[in-house]
Amino acid sequence: MIEQTGANPAALDQQNTGERLAKRAATLASIRHYFSQQQLLEVETPLLGQYPVTDPQLDNLRVENPFAITSADPDYLYLATSPEYSMKQLLSLGSGSIYQISKAFRQDAPGRLHAMEFTMLEWYRIDYDMDALIDDVAALIHTLKPNTAVEKISYRDAFIRYAGVDPFIASSDELELIARQKMDVSFTNQHKDVWLDLLLTHCVEKNLGKKGMTFLFDYPESQSALARLAMNADGQKVAKRFELYINGIELANGYHELTDAAEQMRRFETDNQQRLQRGEPAREIDAGLIAAMNRGLPNCAGVALGVDRLLLLLL
Repeated sequence: MIEQTGANPAALDQQNTGERLAKRAATLASIRHYFSQQQLLEVETPLLGQYPVTDPQLDNLRVENPFAITSADPDYLYLATSPEYSMKQLLSLGSGSIYQISKAFRQDAPGRLHAMEFTMLEWYRIDYDMDALIDDVAALIHTLKPNTAVEKISYRDAFIRYAGVDPFIASSDELELIARQKMDVSFTNQHKDVWLDLLLTHCVEKNLGKKGMTFLFDYPESQSALARLAMNADGQKVAKRFELYINGIELANGYHELTDAAEQMRRFETDNQQRLQRGEPAREIDAGLIAAMNRGLPNCAGVALGVDRLLLLLL
């Protein structure tokens, strides 16, 4: 077909690349226009920091510090897995609502949906809660992909519907049994969240966002990360966080942000305990974030959205 039309494969590749670059530039311009209209301030924070993340599911890429002279100097600096901690320092200093389009780095095995370096859009709205931020994310997506349907479903209801189990009631052993019935599992683990994550990725996620946007919300308390806790309508304690899915792909992760420094420190310490239990080293806790929270993090909600995944879906 190429020979018949006289087309040059290299020329076709160049045309495709040009179109994609133009689409990427137009998408970033649309995102900036949206936030300009919403009067959010664009900021830029450092990519290199002194502290790694404690989250057991994440690992930083690190670089050797060429200026480590004394024992007090860190031997390594860490590439940011997200601009979150730095942006929260700005929030604590009175920045107001802010957003950032930034590179992020994670020690992930490369794949179709994973890369060690990627582009992240992150923003924080003062005096927003989780529900208001969900509507905000949907409004942004609608500027890029109009008329996209919106579905909201709780983490509990999604598990009951697609995995046949109530994640708040089932024990770790019960979840393991269900996982073994539904997929080939060659390991055992006593941690309930391991089985919840496995059922989420293999049974639930593929059903989300089939007809547009699906917002999965109200996660278990054990998966609260940096989100506030609250009671749901059934009297269960849940994390006020959500994830956005389109075509079964996780696109964004948002929180009604925790502002209690003591509680955040406790969670970081729990992260490190889990790391030690897995035979991994504990991580130094980010003193800058804790200082910002002690200084006073305003009531806010924040979300991180993967720009590369968004472009994959748009293209």
